[in-house]
Amino acid sequence: MDRLLASGVTVLLETGGHLSIARVPSAVIKVVDVKCPGSGECNRNAWDNLSRLETHDQVKFVLADRVDYEFARGVVQQHQLEKQCSSVLFSPVHGLLPPAKLAEWVLADHLPVRLQVQLHKYVWGAETRGV
Repeated sequence: MDRLLASGVTVLLETGGHLSIARVPSAVIKVVDVKCPGSGECNRNAWDNLSRLETHDQVKFVLADRVDYEFARGVVQQHQLEKQCSSVLFSPVHGLLPPAKLAEWVLADHLPVRLQVQLHKYVWGAETRGV
């Protein structure tokens, strides 16, 4: 990452959320994934990552249902993520949570988040892996 930054390129790192970002150079734009209960990986979150966010970073939640939404809403509010990073992204699990339903919840709660669909599911299809 240091070599890429030194060459003048913008570096983005999308994480799985379970490893620390402590050693990632400050100039790298980090997209930190926070696993929700519906993923079955919620217990793997490296919560200290949220305190390491820079103003250019992003936090992403992939939501399967209302339980995941309430979990993510609580994390956003508890950590005031909108003040720590450039964007908080809520993405509905393709085929499980309709984007319109998620948008309805976000608007009703006036959450400072952006709705993001899993675009690769629309471009290459829901069954395609590795893209």
